[in-house]
Amino acid sequence: MVDLLAGIPSVVYGLVGMMVLVPMIRRVFNVPDGASLFAAILVLAIMILPSIIKVSVTALDAVPSEYEDASRALGATDTETWFRVSVPAAASGIASAVVLGVGRAIGEAMAVMMVAGNVANMPSLFQSVRFLTTAVASEMSYSSGLQRQALFSIALVLFIFIMMINALLHRIIRKGGTVK
Repeated sequence: MVDLLAGIPSVVYGLVGMMVLVPMIRRVFNVPDGASLFAAILVLAIMILPSIIKVSVTALDAVPSEYEDASRALGATDTETWFRVSVPAAASGIASAVVLGVGRAIGEAMAVMMVAGNVANMPSLFQSVRFLTTAVASEMSYSSGLQRQALFSIALVLFIFIMMINALLHRIIRKGGTVK
């Protein structure tokens, strides 16, 4: 099931969000328009979680069974084995899954454009917003001069942000002393 959800294109998530989630937010929270930051957050979370889960499960399955058997032979329970042996041994794979998921969320433009309203506002939870990736995707085709330079600057900021997230996770994994 997770494999199926991870393979769905982002446009489909955006369409379902626009058809189901946005009207539901409008009704439940009694706001004039459901296309908002909240809708974008929900769609992105639903969209990236299957990918993170799939890669994390693959990393956990790659942990040698001897590690878990040795832990149980020493008297550890299944829960202790899980949290003290399996998860630390797969920490680099789990961190990679998080980085891939965050990278997908940051780079996503289409689904966010469909459910966030695509209006340049100061971010508020129940107002329409425009994300940086959305601005680059929607304006690059007709931009020129200073506007084009600004879009390339936005893209550079996004690139640097993703690199900082990667470096931070790499540092955290190195300090954790994970089993390789």
